[in-house]
Amino acid sequence: MKAVEHLSSEVGVAPACRALGVARASFYRRQRGSTAEPASRCRPQRALNGDQRQHVLNLLRSDRFVDKAPAEVYATLLDEGTYLCSIRTMYRILSEADEVRERRNQLRHPNYKKPELLATGPNQVWSWDITKLLGPAKWTYFYLFVILDIFSRYVVGWMLALRESSQLAQRLIRETIEKQEVFTDQLVIHSDRGPSMKSHGVAQLLATLGVTKSHSRPHVSNDNPFSESQFKTMKYRPEFPDRFGSQEHALAFCREFFLWYNDEHYHSGISMLTPAMVHHGLAEKILLQRQKALDTAYLAHPERFVKGRPSPLQLPQEVWINPPPNNNTPQAATQRANPSLIETVSAIMPSIPESKLDISILTNANGTGRLITPANSDVCLNKTITQININREEEPVL
Repeated sequence: MKAVEHLSSEVGVAPACRALGVARASFYRRQRGSTAEPASRCRPQRALNGDQRQHVLNLLRSDRFVDKAPAEVYATLLDEGTYLCSIRTMYRILSEADEVRERRNQLRHPNYKKPELLATGPNQVWSWDITKLLGPAKWTYFYLFVILDIFSRYVVGWMLALRESSQLAQRLIRETIEKQEVFTDQLVIHSDRGPSMKSHGVAQLLATLGVTKSHSRPHVSNDNPFSESQFKTMKYRPEFPDRFGSQEHALAFCREFFLWYNDEHYHSGISMLTPAMVHHGLAEKILLQRQKALDTAYLAHPERFVKGRPSPLQLPQEVWINPPPNNNTPQAATQRANPSLIETVSAIMPSIPESKLDISILTNANGTGRLITPANSDVCLNKTITQININREEEPVL
């Protein structure tokens, strides 16, 4: 205000307030020195007194008018030659008595809580989703199921099917959990609210395996960002076609893409490392190698590095889905996201071999594809052809 006072003496009050972003009313109020509360509004002389308002309220509560709207009460009284007050005044009197509300027992939508999930290492939080791939003809699609580890961005499981089915989703989840050797109460699986994600079969499977399920809020597009980002990376690839000519064409593309995505794609969200490096515990070793290369370059030409000794991008220590506003206690948040995931889990978890893990379709011993059947027997064998990636040499039991 002092700046406004000083400037107003030269350019005027209005230009000074406009230049400094101060309301003129605030400036004048400060000039008057008035800090007292504004006076309460006087009761208009034409307003109903207390007895009259109580009479109107008693009439509206009477058995004759208790189930009628104020407009009907007003019209009825006028037909009888009586005028008490306006319709709006009746509403005001009822509102003061807290008697204006919805009378019907309507369904009210629950207040969904924003999911807050934290991963500090691989196989703690997975995100999965389903996307459609356009088929050879109009209204034909192939359905791609993808499970992604949000910490390493590693695609731990994927499946291509001719239709969306909760039975197929159950099989993919079950085999992926077995492949990754996930312990009970170690994993949280997050998804949106699609029919397969919310199915009872998937919920029962996760409960049996000791996996915590998490769902996005309805009609919220950014509660499952990691899966959406991975699908965008896939569909923005130069070799991604407008349409797939057949399921074999789509399957060949997915095999090549996921091998590239896991083993060759340097991801910006994980310090320009590949998902396989982070998922298999090779990140620290590779970052040390990068540091040595940068040190060698710095010793050879220190003048090129104006900010001093360079260092590679560091791997994020925690990855969130919807981080809380005040993230002051990461360990407490970890307990909320994974109640049973404590440091002892990582201590007893067997180390993952560093050998390259190939993503492959569900095959028999000689590597030839075959038809598989979902868990329920009512699915025709000749109508659903599904390919599931597993990482075993033996033939799975159907």
